[in-house]
Amino acid sequence: PEDYQPPIWKSYLYQLQQEAPRPKRITCPQELKSRPKYYGREFHGLISREQADELLDGAEGAYLIRESQRQPGTFTLALRFGSQTLNYRLFYDGKHFVGEKRFESVHDLVTDGLITLYIETKAAEYIAKMTTNPIYQHVGYTALLRDKMTQRLSRTRSEPKKVTFQQDDKISNSPLGRRAVLKDASEKQCNYEKVHNFKVHTFRGPHWCEYCANFMWGLIAQGVRCSDCGLNVHKQCSKLVPSDCQPDLRRIKKVFSCDLTTLVKAHNTPRPMVLDMCIREIELRGLKSEGLYRVSGFTEHIEDVRLAFDRDGEKADISANAYPDINAITGALKLYLRDLPIPVITYDVYSKFIQAAKMNDPDTRLEAIHDGLLLLPPAHYETLRYLMTHLK
Repeated sequence: PEDYQPPIWKSYLYQLQQEAPRPKRITCPQELKSRPKYYGREFHGLISREQADELLDGAEGAYLIRESQRQPGTFTLALRFGSQTLNYRLFYDGKHFVGEKRFESVHDLVTDGLITLYIETKAAEYIAKMTTNPIYQHVGYTALLRDKMTQRLSRTRSEPKKVTFQQDDKISNSPLGRRAVLKDASEKQCNYEKVHNFKVHTFRGPHWCEYCANFMWGLIAQGVRCSDCGLNVHKQCSKLVPSDCQPDLRRIKKVFSCDLTTLVKAHNTPRPMVLDMCIREIELRGLKSEGLYRVSGFTEHIEDVRLAFDRDGEKADISANAYPDINAITGALKLYLRDLPIPVITYDVYSKFIQAAKMNDPDTRLEAIHDGLLLLPPAHYETLRYLMTHLK
């Protein structure tokens, strides 16, 4: 039919994982006193490579553990794959590992290893090319998604409620879908770039990469997840994802000590709401106070303001009724700026400002400061601009 659209998610690698050889433990018929407590009957003691090869012969996926004859006290995982015996140095530090991944059991390690070996053997060329036509930037897919989301957004702009997603949209709640909505909604407000905060992640159940649409194979650490927006991709795909992270408020656990760009992207504001709200309150009732930023407020009051922002965000009550002492607000603002993981004037730009300040010629100094300002990330620049306007 004319309206047919091929499936978004590609199943080839998933099918290969289903075909991968299953682990077959070759047990030792004897009870060995030398067997480490963290190994089972797959441990065969001090045997040679040749003996291990004979025991594994003919059984794809068969494995055993032997103690090295050359280096007693070290252990080797012997695994049958591709009609040959592969030998891996095996380690244990509370978990079993031969590389970066760590497993609760040898059986899981072997299962994951067989999946990886099988897929990388059968689909090496496919894997090398799987990032060439990503759904992440595919015109038809992204445009379709954006059209659907924008229609819903336009219907709700006149209403005070948030955008809702239809249950029958398979990926509307994904980071990719959320980004399509929020990109259109925020174009007129702020368009800051933010790199994704990817961390290795273990996915429970089958998962597909939201960049290339291919299956993420293996038992554990199959890919990476952005801890700010929840985007799930292969490790190799993460290097190609553009700097367009749109943080999910549900993943932002606190306001203070949160990266500045992450916070403004999550709340879709040009500056941190802490800055706006505190300065608004200060200018409303504190401009005639002596030592506005010099005099410290009570530590417990400042801590209360911090907790209010972390708990309630932009709904935090920092009015005179809640905090009569304006120095509690100025103290909280100073604390917020002091606790930023990356300062408002970033580390690399700070040194340039110091160099500029040492220049004797006023015009050269001004030009150097201007050049430094252009290097600041947009959210940092806007925060500094707003702060300087307030302080002058």
